[in-house]
Amino acid sequence: MPTVRLRFSPSPAHVRTARLVAVACGRRAGVAVDRLEELKLAVGEACARAVARHRRGSLPDMVLLELVDDAGFEVRVLDYAPADPGNPDDPEETVVAEAGIALLAESADVLKVTPGADGIGSTISLWWPTANHR
Repeated sequence: MPTVRLRFSPSPAHVRTARLVAVACGRRAGVAVDRLEELKLAVGEACARAVARHRRGSLPDMVLLELVDDAGFEVRVLDYAPADPGNPDDPEETVVAEAGIALLAESADVLKVTPGADGIGSTISLWWPTANHR
């Protein structure tokens, strides 16, 4: 079960690097070539969400990206931001958040969004089949 972990500061500039690392690992793990663009898009969206949550909370903590090659290819993006109540007075913010989750759901075969313990942080888990695990 090879695992790659990448920690990066919550800056939008690092999301591109996270996407490139994820695609390289996904290719090595055996994700179908025609699914790699979906993987890149989903990882970018999940990492951008984590970065935005950290920046809203003024957190300097690192975002964690985990790439696991075991019974398929799993991507986990962990943030450490406090629970995000959102702004109910800003419907645009709500629509953007819902659109991001919908994009993730369409890109990966499996999507799980898990809140962290005590309302601190969240984990987005995404999964794709590989040549050895379909």
